[in-house]
Amino acid sequence: MKIKLTIIFCFFAGIFSAYAQKQIKGTVKDATGAVISSANVNLKDADGNILSYTRTNDKGEFTINHNADESDVSVEATSIGYEKQMVKLTEFRKNHQIIMKESNISLKTVVVKNRPALTLNGDTLDYKTSDFADKQDRSIGDVIKKMPGITVEENGKVKYNDKPISALYIDGDNVLDDKYAIGTKSIPHGAVDKVQVIEKDQPIKMLRENNMSEDVALNLVIKDDAKLKVMGDFKVGLGTPDRFDVNANAMMFKKKIKFINNLKGNNIGIDPGIDLTSFNLEDYLKRLENDKPAGFLSAGAAGVPTLPQSRTLFNKAGLINLNNLYKINNDLQAKVNIAYLYDVRTQEYDKLSETYLSGQTIRYTEQQLNSIKPQKLQSKFNLLANADKYYFNNTLMMNYSPTNVTSKVITNGIEAQQALRQATFDLSNELNYRKKLKSKNTFNFYSYLNRTTQPERLNISPGLNEDILNNGNPFAGLTQYIKLPTWYTNNYTSFGLVKNALTQTYKIGINIQQQELNSELYRIQNNSNVELVSETMTNNLDWLKTKIYTDATYDYNAGNFKATLNLPISYNFINYSDDEKALSNSLSKFFVNPALNIKYQTGIENYITASYSFKNDLGGIDDVYRGTILRNYRSLFSNNAPISERRTQSASLSFNYKKAIQMIFFNASLGYTNSTRNTISAYTLTNNIQQRIVLPLINDVKSLNASISGSKYLFALRTTVNAGISYNDSKFDQLQNNELLPFTSQNILYKGGFDAKVTNYLNWAYNASYNVNTSKSEAVEALETENKQLRHQSAITATLFKSLFMTLSAEHIFTRQVAQPDLNYVFADLNLRYKFIKLKTDLEFSLTNIANIKIFEANFISVNSFTSGTYYIPGRVAMVKATFSF
Repeated sequence: MKIKLTIIFCFFAGIFSAYAQKQIKGTVKDATGAVISSANVNLKDADGNILSYTRTNDKGEFTINHNADESDVSVEATSIGYEKQMVKLTEFRKNHQIIMKESNISLKTVVVKNRPALTLNGDTLDYKTSDFADKQDRSIGDVIKKMPGITVEENGKVKYNDKPISALYIDGDNVLDDKYAIGTKSIPHGAVDKVQVIEKDQPIKMLRENNMSEDVALNLVIKDDAKLKVMGDFKVGLGTPDRFDVNANAMMFKKKIKFINNLKGNNIGIDPGIDLTSFNLEDYLKRLENDKPAGFLSAGAAGVPTLPQSRTLFNKAGLINLNNLYKINNDLQAKVNIAYLYDVRTQEYDKLSETYLSGQTIRYTEQQLNSIKPQKLQSKFNLLANADKYYFNNTLMMNYSPTNVTSKVITNGIEAQQALRQATFDLSNELNYRKKLKSKNTFNFYSYLNRTTQPERLNISPGLNEDILNNGNPFAGLTQYIKLPTWYTNNYTSFGLVKNALTQTYKIGINIQQQELNSELYRIQNNSNVELVSETMTNNLDWLKTKIYTDATYDYNAGNFKATLNLPISYNFINYSDDEKALSNSLSKFFVNPALNIKYQTGIENYITASYSFKNDLGGIDDVYRGTILRNYRSLFSNNAPISERRTQSASLSFNYKKAIQMIFFNASLGYTNSTRNTISAYTLTNNIQQRIVLPLINDVKSLNASISGSKYLFALRTTVNAGISYNDSKFDQLQNNELLPFTSQNILYKGGFDAKVTNYLNWAYNASYNVNTSKSEAVEALETENKQLRHQSAITATLFKSLFMTLSAEHIFTRQVAQPDLNYVFADLNLRYKFIKLKTDLEFSLTNIANIKIFEANFISVNSFTSGTYYIPGRVAMVKATFSF
């Protein structure tokens, strides 16, 4: 390993040497002596070619790193509202001062009448909202999805050039963190002057001078008149059969106070909980390294059908969502986010499941009628001090999520009742303090403390699988109890050394995770006696995981070339014991997990990135408990293996291309991952039950991914077009009924669409996707499946009269699978809306699922299994709604 690290470090040192940089420094001011921030500064040769570029900071200062011949070069400064200034360089070591004159001359990017245009200013791209908005649009989200280069997924997640955004700012303030769906759905587009895409977004002011961030964020620039008042709307709707929909929004975006507060409720299949979706949660949890099971128990419900949730959900839900930010001064703010969700859902489906193994087929049928009552109480209190010389961020969070599920299930003709209760409580505090020293070096202290409790209880009656759980005798029921309290803390301190283009950061820290897994499985006899099923079906497991780590990070920023080398070294110690199982084990490991990221700017707007990482991971408490747990009515899980270890190597390459003024966006990526594990899940399957046990066995999981996507605005047609293709190839092993089967799964997804303004009174949006999934076993030639699905979505919106709008939308889903009948569905919706301009009121009539489809069939094919589900969905719904805006 030392040899590998030496090679990596020498390679990186070679890069430093090859790209040894010279610097040109200076200040940009206006004629009065006032500094000009965010001015573009370009270094050009005698032919006018750009050799390097940068932007001025808040003090008007700039530093250009370059390796060009200094014989005949000039510095060019440009900024909106000023004439372009060019200075020929003769003395390269002095601090240059560039004086710019004010000008009313328009930018070269001319805005042609009725033709949208984008403005590029350094790393910020401006979309003028009015260029993309239509009369029938309501929220800023309706407009954002039309902007070339930006996509909005069905759940509200926003991507720019296929990269998820890190935040949605409102006039530069992060009111919503990454739960921004309420913002895109609630903020009226008429209140937004422009939408800014900020590449290399760095929210921490003291780190902007040596910015290595690759995050992308959106900023909504609010119009001046919209900042002076409270805005919002109130909607009430009634419909048949027995439907209601109410919604109230209030928002204000002043400089000192910003808030978006919302109250809503409905039973028309719209899930208000989507507003609480944290779109960057996965990345956040990876950073915390607090791995714990999300939940042990379930009611065994089937997967949801491949339809938008609004077409399948029977619900009665309400949400209060409060988001308030208070600016004490320019560098200090407090933020409070509180939300409570109450939901009641029903779900009814029939299911046929088959698993294909050598010489046998495991088959079972299932019918379920479920009542699901999830609740969520979320609160976050944040204090942020963000200045040029220091940064303090403290967040206190409390989440409580009780869920009750009752389920009537009939499996292979046997009826049972289930009752599941889960109540997760999560309390945490995260503190991050940074200080910039006089030497421009930085100090950082971080502390995270978390307490979680996860009690779960599953009741099943009558008792099932008596041959395994009650010596072959019928019995009245089962009760599975689970408790998993967790303490976790992660603390580190780091010191950053800044020298020209190189920033060195050295970190040392410790994290500790302490857990107790307690579980018991009881059976209730027909005479009402309650007894433990078996000592083998209990757990009293104590778990302690400690990680002491150090990390050396080298960031090199030479303008058009960036590189980051991470060299984390950690000592990992795990101890776990269960006295009743005579289990007492420990493990200690030293890990080195190097990672290298390189970015090369091939042009002002285009760049190539490459990365490589080697990572060691250890499993968690879910991998080592010995007592059997009844996960659901037909699943028994346990373990008989050491702590799982995983070694993963990943490499990726990507190219991002854009011509913002021409509104062309394109990206391509290629990635490969190889993960080696020392354990495998072994499944024993019968028609009535599945049993899983984790066993020691070295196996590999390999994955290859490739994707290409792009979008373009066609000015002559007033149309945004997009297209893309993605490919995934995975190889892995499964151990089922004592048979080790290597599998290969391939998936190809083609997608494309357009959003066209056909006339001033007619818009047409269309999207299509074609998905081909193939899976096979290399050991058993007969095990091969193929699934093809074509999905069309189209919507035509017309302005019938000055204030009358009509939208007709349709969705077509076609599925074809080997040895199965084709599935073909068409859904259609109608919406009419009349706008009373003087009354600021909209009157709306909607008809969804016009064809009154109440049963939807969907097939799910995995590597060696087939599942056919029949789902009962809401039929035709008619609604009349009135919305008053203020």
